[in-house]
Amino acid sequence: MKHKAPTFTIGVEEEYLLVDKETRDLCADPPKTIMEECEKRMQGQVSPEFMRAQIEIGTRVCHTIEEVRRDLSRLRSTIVEVTGQHGLAPMASSTHPWARWLDQKTTDRERYDSLSSEMQATARRLLICGMHVHVGIEDDELRIDLMNQFSYFLPHLLSLSCSSPFWEGENTGLKSYRLTVFDALPRTGLPERFASFAEYRRHIGVMINAGLIQDATKIWWDMRPSDRYPTLEMRVTDVCTRMDDAVTIAALTVCTMRMLYRLRCENKRWRMYAPMLLMENRWRAMRYGPDEGLIDLARGEIVPTVDLIGELVDLVSQDAAELGCLAEVERAREMATQGTSAHRQVAAYEEALAAGASESDALKAVVDMLVEETARTG
Repeated sequence: MKHKAPTFTIGVEEEYLLVDKETRDLCADPPKTIMEECEKRMQGQVSPEFMRAQIEIGTRVCHTIEEVRRDLSRLRSTIVEVTGQHGLAPMASSTHPWARWLDQKTTDRERYDSLSSEMQATARRLLICGMHVHVGIEDDELRIDLMNQFSYFLPHLLSLSCSSPFWEGENTGLKSYRLTVFDALPRTGLPERFASFAEYRRHIGVMINAGLIQDATKIWWDMRPSDRYPTLEMRVTDVCTRMDDAVTIAALTVCTMRMLYRLRCENKRWRMYAPMLLMENRWRAMRYGPDEGLIDLARGEIVPTVDLIGELVDLVSQDAAELGCLAEVERAREMATQGTSAHRQVAAYEEALAAGASESDALKAVVDMLVEETARTG
């Protein structure tokens, strides 16, 4: 049966941590006027998050990566401006260098109250931020088919986005510690595989009928068919500190989906590999970012991440040209070579220590670097 071609529209959601500019600690209870002012200026594109020290933005439905860039720039700038009037600043980082989850306050909303009540400490530890990319894939069956195939590339995207090396004052040795926190929840990790959309809905139906979940928004896989929009939602990545990196991740996501769709139209498809092998790559991306390579599953050996990213860029370059985002996709090679936000955070910390700073001042230097990079939207 012939599918109508997807629109490949793009929407990006980013979560930020709000820090006090003076102490550099998280602001556990920001003034309500911040959210009111943000809502007034970004109608429908900003929302509170589980922790009061977090804020989430979402772009409009964008038809090009250039639109994504413009909207992200406007949203980030507005948050910087509004919070700045209260002595606060947003930080696009998936963890705060030393804040403790026990010291945080949760947002008073029914959805969050029930999450906290059901998940207990696993939910209260969620002092983490992520970035989600929605891609318009209107056909239900196609969404499931592309989700099955796209799982292979989730570790690649994660490796480029890492921004959570610290947790409660400790350099964890991981580039994305965020996922170790998130993975403690049920229904997380790589997406399940389904033969059809009907099979997917049947499984969701079992969980809803058993009273385990209210709807499919409680499925928190690294990629999922959105329950609210006709999109496939990529959720594995840390939030990118630099806006340019976020734009590249969005471009790479939509172009990879288009590449898989193009192969499908030629009666080809990406080979499926055992989830245990994909999980191994996911772990390597969490642990090392792009540093120590991923398994090239066709060859069965570890290959430098920069080579694998280069191959992916080559694979999708035709699609990137069609979608008008070749420069953004090409930038992924640079990201794989130069390192992630996590690398820059650890470097800022170690440089400060080497210059004689105390442990706490070295961690403050990390916050200063993150605040400065987050605000760079030009």
